[in-house]
Amino acid sequence: MPLWSIAGGNELNGSLAVQGSKNAVLPILAASLLGGGVTRLRGCPTLRDVDASMEILRHLGCSVMQNRGEILLDSEKMCENHIPHTLMLKMRSSVMFLGAILARCGEVRLSAPGGCELGARPIDLHLKALEALGAQVRQSGGEICCSAAQLKGTHINLDFPSVGATENVMLAACAAEGETILTNAAREPEIEDLQTFLNAKGACVHGAGTPEIRISGFAAKPFTEHTVLPDRIAAATYLCAAAAAGGDVRLTHVRPAHLAGITDALRQMGCSVVLEQDGIRLRRFEPLHAGPPVVTKPYPGFPTDAQALVMAASLRAAGTSVFVENIFESRFRHVPELRRLGADIRVEGRVAMVSGVSALQGAPMCATDLRGGAAMVLAGLCAEGESTVSDSGHIERGYDDFDGCLRQLGADVQRCETAPAME
Repeated sequence: MPLWSIAGGNELNGSLAVQGSKNAVLPILAASLLGGGVTRLRGCPTLRDVDASMEILRHLGCSVMQNRGEILLDSEKMCENHIPHTLMLKMRSSVMFLGAILARCGEVRLSAPGGCELGARPIDLHLKALEALGAQVRQSGGEICCSAAQLKGTHINLDFPSVGATENVMLAACAAEGETILTNAAREPEIEDLQTFLNAKGACVHGAGTPEIRISGFAAKPFTEHTVLPDRIAAATYLCAAAAAGGDVRLTHVRPAHLAGITDALRQMGCSVVLEQDGIRLRRFEPLHAGPPVVTKPYPGFPTDAQALVMAASLRAAGTSVFVENIFESRFRHVPELRRLGADIRVEGRVAMVSGVSALQGAPMCATDLRGGAAMVLAGLCAEGESTVSDSGHIERGYDDFDGCLRQLGADVQRCETAPAME
């Protein structure tokens, strides 16, 4: 079990290139199944979730190799349409294989996916959309089975702009006869990246990044190359780390427009933020102060994945910082752990109020989800003494060499393995 040890007090300084996007590469790996052929992906981060996706692909009969930031995948000999429970449990994004396998094989069996426990994240929207395309859906004993002799293009309106449901519709609709029009679609940059990949692979997809996406036709190509876009949440993490600890940090390999909500929030807290063509520089030498309320919303609103990160940066900010979580009802699970450091946080339903304190004291913490775990590491950067974060692997699901990147900026962070807890 990983244990993260943080000695607080160091300002962060220097430059860091941000990893490729976790939330972009995972659906693209699933999309590589469409039509068979060979796919070369560049800019892929080394993550536990990527490892889990590759394990699923190998189980399905694909050949997959990873060399640093490149993945070479051959799905021509795919021979399986069932993903066992043990593999599905390893990550939430495994649900993306639902639409991809249905499109490739006409039938798919899998169990409910795993991942962070952030509250109810039903896949009803996914299943309802696949049924609209003509799939028959059966659920029994925790297993989901979808089948369709021929999917038919149709109009689908999502009740909520779910990223996962949007991606599953895009994948399944590639095999549908006629045009599919998806409205109230998620607008995240990762949706646009999936569209770019699908079109390079031979699909005809338009509108990603807007509430309406149209999918019509697919003529598979034997070879597809794609470079994954930069990870905006990883970038937000290092910006919030610099805001929490102070210093002068420049991030490269980022798309500043994708981080507008985070950079605005940090600027309003007292950070100096300079946007460059593919970089962001953040400086913070004076004490922070509370900014306007942070309210999570679907993109282009403030991302729920960055809520805990900005909260960690606000623990010593003068005044009261307010966080309203509208996406997941259990996204304040990091709060009791941050209180161990002496943070003054009060939670009422979906609202958290952080009253800044003059000092934090290092303490042991336990990560229960990916971004909450990263927030605990960030909080440790601005605490006195040593903090530890025990973690069953959540942080490495989303960050490539997290401790190494922080050390590159001057942080005193170490990752080690501890023996598993005895039951």
